[in-house]
Amino acid sequence: LLQQLATLATAAQEEARKSWQQLQVQRQEVARLQEQLVRARQDGERWASALQRAQREALEREATRGAEQARQQELIRDMKGRLLELLREKDALWQKTEGIDTPMPSPPPRDAGLCTRCRKDFRLLSRRYNCRLCQGKVCHTCSVDVGKQGRCCLLCYQQRHSQAT
Repeated sequence: LLQQLATLATAAQEEARKSWQQLQVQRQEVARLQEQLVRARQDGERWASALQRAQREALEREATRGAEQARQQELIRDMKGRLLELLREKDALWQKTEGIDTPMPSPPPRDAGLCTRCRKDFRLLSRRYNCRLCQGKVCHTCSVDVGKQGRCCLLCYQQRHSQAT
């Protein structure tokens, strides 16, 4: 009986030692997993911080882009207004100088290759346009693009534009 008890005690001690070793291995595994969890949380915080920074930068870029676009649209609006002023001024000056010269008679058929406004020859690089309002033949400089209607001479454009305002 004593021997059986000694054998059982030895077996119990061996089993306790194995359980202890398994417990130590599991504790080491738990410690390793906790370290991984801490690193994962730190990585998550870094990624969240980087995401917030990227979102902030994107919002700043978008605000800058919007301000730049608004500035460019204002510049375009100003340039269009200035262009109309210059066209009016050019036409007014042209009308003033038109009275100084003797009035030109209607172009004879041989002058069909000349601009009716500035008398420039139509060649390869100076294109001829038909005014959609008075049907005169004008060059690019003496005409205005009026969109889908085509082109018209500056005089007709000014008359039409002054009537519209």
